Amino acid sequence: MKTDILNRLKYSQGKDAENASVYDWRIALSLVLRDEMVETWFRSTKETYAASPKRVYYLSMEFLIGRLIEDMISNLGLEDTARKAMEELGQDYDTIVHDEPDAALGNGGLGRLAACFIDSLATLGIPAFGYGIRYEHGLFEQSFAQGQQVEKPETWLTQRHAWEFERPESQYSIGFGGHVDHHEGKAYWHPTEVVMATAYDTPVVGWRGMWGNTLRLWAAEPSNEFDLESFNRGDYLAAGRSEALARTISRVLYPDDTTESGKELRLKQEYFFTAASLMDLVRRYLRDHDDIRALPDFVAIQLNDTHPAIAGPELVRLLVDDHGLAMDEAIDLACRCLSYTNHTLLPEALERWSEHLMGRILPRHMEIIRAIEHAHQTEFPNSPRILEHGDVRMGELAFVMAHKVNGVSALHTELVKETVFADLHRIHPTRIINQTNGITPRRWLHGCNPALRNVINDQIGDGWVTDLEQLSALKAKRGDAGFVDAFSAAKRANKVTLSNWIGETIGVTLNPDAMFDVQIKRIHEYKRQLMNLLETVALWNDMRDNPNANWTPRVKIFGGKAAPGYFVAKDIIRLINDVASVINADEVTGDMLKIVYPPNYNVTMAERLIPAADLSEQISTAGKEASGTGNMKFALNGALTIGTLDGANVEIREHVGSENFFLFGLTAAEVMERRTHHGFARAAIEASPRLQRVLGQIAEGRFAPHDPSRYHGLVGMLYDHDYFLVTCDFDSYFDTQRRVDIAYRNTQNWASMAIANTASMGWFSSDRTIQGYARDIWNVHSLTSPKLEKSA
Repeated sequence: MKTDILNRLKYSQGKDAENASVYDWRIALSLVLRDEMVETWFRSTKETYAASPKRVYYLSMEFLIGRLIEDMISNLGLEDTARKAMEELGQDYDTIVHDEPDAALGNGGLGRLAACFIDSLATLGIPAFGYGIRYEHGLFEQSFAQGQQVEKPETWLTQRHAWEFERPESQYSIGFGGHVDHHEGKAYWHPTEVVMATAYDTPVVGWRGMWGNTLRLWAAEPSNEFDLESFNRGDYLAAGRSEALARTISRVLYPDDTTESGKELRLKQEYFFTAASLMDLVRRYLRDHDDIRALPDFVAIQLNDTHPAIAGPELVRLLVDDHGLAMDEAIDLACRCLSYTNHTLLPEALERWSEHLMGRILPRHMEIIRAIEHAHQTEFPNSPRILEHGDVRMGELAFVMAHKVNGVSALHTELVKETVFADLHRIHPTRIINQTNGITPRRWLHGCNPALRNVINDQIGDGWVTDLEQLSALKAKRGDAGFVDAFSAAKRANKVTLSNWIGETIGVTLNPDAMFDVQIKRIHEYKRQLMNLLETVALWNDMRDNPNANWTPRVKIFGGKAAPGYFVAKDIIRLINDVASVINADEVTGDMLKIVYPPNYNVTMAERLIPAADLSEQISTAGKEASGTGNMKFALNGALTIGTLDGANVEIREHVGSENFFLFGLTAAEVMERRTHHGFARAAIEASPRLQRVLGQIAEGRFAPHDPSRYHGLVGMLYDHDYFLVTCDFDSYFDTQRRVDIAYRNTQNWASMAIANTASMGWFSSDRTIQGYARDIWNVHSLTSPKLEKSA
């Protein structure tokens, strides 16, 4: 490996060892690892073509893959070799691997789930492609200025992305706008704007390099050559206009769609990557098959949320306009290929596009959507409409065009049946099924938590990495003093490491023996970071009132970004930072209570925070979180959960045991009932002196003395329109947190509870989830050994 690294340093980076930077060493190591991956990747591709199996095509707007260097070193089994090689070359291994920026290809749970799934597909040996967009800047890089979120472009691609291969031969024309002509029963779409989708491939190699799949990301490029005539006339902007328009499509994840131009760009993004992906998979299918009608026997297309829901009309367009099928037959074939994962019960998250916008940007697809609705209405009169009040409802479109629709936790799936798709479920009673989300243990324990990994391996070996149920053997170790001490020591070591990083990063000194209480997720009202903060202020008040009581020291850790146009969420971020500045400077509470909010939460930060967490905050309003995967990562790494009966919390509590889970709050049914009461929020506040005091302090400017009216809007919202029931659950949450305090002081029992969480998380492996999709939705099989398929 040393020789390979030095050769890559010389011939790929043009540097010798004496003059190489950390960046040069990191790229050289990455390319050596990529060479190893390519061998597996090529072999797997050849075996796939030889076997001609059904393949999975996973379409997602996000693939939050994080840093790949440690992931690939781990999966290839080269960690010790790489570390030794770098040390013998005089380089610090940890500095080298930590130099890699996070790939800016996602935001939160949706993208992290997709990344876990492509890892599991490769580990299980299931032939698959992941399809998405190669964002130039991703979402945004978050910083804070006077407590407020500031958004800057993520610049991850200013450096070379060492893992990808550009595929200029895999390029497709993607059209927008124009008009449709009809001649002799055929439709001809004439777009007025065309961009090119160019493929960039990243090999994804599973555990121990047994199988490799492909993550193919699309970048938008201009269809026209550089306009030299305009340039020579001095019209330099016109000369580069087509390039600028094309690059805009793949520049930023989730452009602000509060404007008409923002909506147009977002729709173009979704169609761009979906159309390119479908064209690509149809081309691949036709390479070895003659009959387009057999497509469903060889192609399984999974839509990750509604972003790629235009796949239904696009696949119908390809089958009708390019391959001459009748409309009804094309709709049937497309349905047999497509399946759709629903991730939300929030109405605003089930996308709608105006018929005017859809017709202007995708006129042929608007015709096909009307044909799809007509066919469905003909077969099922009075069924819910795809077109309603001038809008195209993308959730309904995805449902109608899928042969299976899955929820992502047991509770969520039942609520999907009862709420957002109740009428469609009545018509198609077998279409909705459940596939509870999972996480890859390769990254979310083996990779991110080597201290705990080593403790577990010493007890039960490493078979759990591909068979997470083996962790259940740890339950018998809860009475083993040596194992309990080693488990606790691993947690404390992670807390010391995190404390040092926070001190270096944001200048707050932490006590690693305090409880580390962590809530990391995108900032949204339903996730209730605001309730967490209100409880923190209430605890601070009680500590100040009685500073000599037997308090459990706490560190409250927040992390997450707010969408640029989500002003309530941005106010919550600012309030967290304002409260932190007051509490962290309070000499009365001192080390008993601290608040930290490191900016720019991403996968790498999660890999720091999760192994060090004692308490996992999963406190969403019941009935609003589809599943969650952060809840699984925390529990797997030995954190206890405080949470509501929401999403996968329900199943986590069943697996770890109610005695090892801190439950509070209203149920989903009680939430719906409580909302029927006029003035429920004001009544809850009036019944809670502790909450009244906190809201009064915020309203009077206790945490913003130079701008005392800063949070009047937030406080007024809680009194008059508390849709997410922060006020109604506050007292239950506060009281449960005091039970957490008492439990944490009993260190031996807390460690036993933490071990129970880790030992009970086997069912939440993404390997199990993918096997469920493979069996119940895709009808695909592993091409690796039956032993691996069974063990995973």
